[in-house]
Amino acid sequence: MSIVIRDGLVITATGATPTDVLVSGERVAALASPDSGLADRWVTGADQVIDATGRYVIPGGVDVHTHLEMPFGGTFSSDTFETGTIAAAWGGTTTIIDFAVQPKGSSLLSALDRWHEKADGQAAVDYGFHLILSDVNDATLKEMDACVDAGVNSFKMFMAYPGVFYATDGDILRAMSRARDIGAMVMMHAENGIAIDQLVTEALAEGRTEPVHHGVTRPTELEAEATHRAIALAKVTGSPLYIVHLSASEALSAVTAARDTGQNVFAETCPQYLFLSLDDLDRPDFEGAKYVASPPLRPRSHQAELWRGLRTNDLSVVSTDHCPFCFKEQKELGRGDFSKIPNGMPGVEHRMDLLHQGVVRGEISLPRWVEITSTTPARMFGLYPRKGTIGPGSDADIVIYDPRAVQTLSVQTHHMNVDYSAYEGLQVLGRVETVVSRGQVVLDRGSFLGRTGHGRFLAREPCQYLH
Repeated sequence: MSIVIRDGLVITATGATPTDVLVSGERVAALASPDSGLADRWVTGADQVIDATGRYVIPGGVDVHTHLEMPFGGTFSSDTFETGTIAAAWGGTTTIIDFAVQPKGSSLLSALDRWHEKADGQAAVDYGFHLILSDVNDATLKEMDACVDAGVNSFKMFMAYPGVFYATDGDILRAMSRARDIGAMVMMHAENGIAIDQLVTEALAEGRTEPVHHGVTRPTELEAEATHRAIALAKVTGSPLYIVHLSASEALSAVTAARDTGQNVFAETCPQYLFLSLDDLDRPDFEGAKYVASPPLRPRSHQAELWRGLRTNDLSVVSTDHCPFCFKEQKELGRGDFSKIPNGMPGVEHRMDLLHQGVVRGEISLPRWVEITSTTPARMFGLYPRKGTIGPGSDADIVIYDPRAVQTLSVQTHHMNVDYSAYEGLQVLGRVETVVSRGQVVLDRGSFLGRTGHGRFLAREPCQYLH
């Protein structure tokens, strides 16, 4: 099948240029200037012509941090690979990387097999995996090699959640050394979980049980301390380090200082830290439970620093940490005890639109919008130039985006399998109009045309930013 996309403004990480695009099969075949006349010839044999006049033509979004069907606190995140990837497509994201979870006492490869079973034949867009490394021992360290051979070369570790995912500094040191030797990336949830658990115990003992205390007991200082410690361990071992879901200015300062010395340290933030705040955790009638995630939402004063970090590239990526739990029956498990509220928020459908508000407000440029939502994630996790750009030979993952459309985010209109919206009633400028995934139109003007099983597993190459 061939598609011609005409008269749109093609935006990549390097600029914005009026360009016509020819798609042949699953790949981008050619680009041409609108005044070259080439598109007139392409149209003759095309199966479909898309008029992109007045629209942006951008590479499909790459969300490198999702948790679909993830076990947590006695329940599971509410989006499956089917519902979660369909919602991603509605929001202009055509690639996700999800986390396969290794429970303590099990093997990494068995965890990877389980996640393949969950996703195989279920995904509507392409996907890859990271592995959560929760049990460091001689056997699992050897298995890291086999995981890399299987196309999974990034391993997430936790300085938080003692008794569940928590890794000691010694565990982290061993895993980082192995990652260094095999060309893998260590991803770190950087919060001091031992200290946090003590603060949680004290809060509950004092009768402070409401959702806002989830935020109060996870102070920014303990994120900054853990971030600094992870950076130090990475420096000692010579391992690259990727800090996930960075939320606060103090942690950002630690990342900035390391990057200024040339260390291979990278960090992402998430839309919730750019648009929501601790005030949302303090909503009355237990509504704050909807906003419980870790790290927690921070005081609004941190947002300006996070936007600055995106401009300076000290924050390289914006992903969602999409981990939805329904308010009814799931978030409500924590009524009377905030520590029992499942940690996570929905967001995979809204990332591209929310970050476009950063363009509208002058926080970031159009190319930077594409860079942090598509190009850099693809480079960071070994998918570029197959993903993350619009160029000859790249996968035809293309989004036609109407920058002037007005929409209101709401649970009534979103497609995520969750019973609330974290952005209920927020009016945004811009909307995804058409989505092409590997040469197939999967969404067009409010109609989903894709299918479950279209998405393929992506074996990934090493990070392209290491030096």
